Amino acid sequence: MTTENRPTFYAALGGAPALRRLIDAFYDQVLADETLAPVFVHFTQAHIDHVVVWLSEVFGGPAEYTERLGGHHSLLAQHLNLRITEEQRARWVELMLATAAKELPSDPLLQQRFAEYIEWGTRIAKSVSNQEGSELGEPGPVPHWGWDGLAE
Repeated sequence: MTTENRPTFYAALGGAPALRRLIDAFYDQVLADETLAPVFVHFTQAHIDHVVVWLSEVFGGPAEYTERLGGHHSLLAQHLNLRITEEQRARWVELMLATAAKELPSDPLLQQRFAEYIEWGTRIAKSVSNQEGSELGEPGPVPHWGWDGLAE
């Protein structure tokens, strides 16, 4: 099946319910992980909720992150001064992809595109977390990711 004949990427993922299951299962592991737990020591249920809303918008669902939570700039600002290490970034990716393999549909292209987004996004988060100062500039709208990768 070509990507033209597929449902939207968001629908293929299973929409917000599937992303909620994914993120809940993922953060259960994060909090128990010795490499990642220190990064998330002060995180809240709102953080989990916001990740679901972010991923929903990125993958073509409702634009709630933009409408309610401040959009791309706000998401990046949440990562300022976290000082994420490469070890933490890589572990985050490893856990997320292992969880996605269990929680999301097994479609190889879906899993590949999801993994590409996670890799891309975590590199940006790490970079922002280690930049000097608090000026982000204007990063533009929330990126959109789908069957063909990043939508330009």
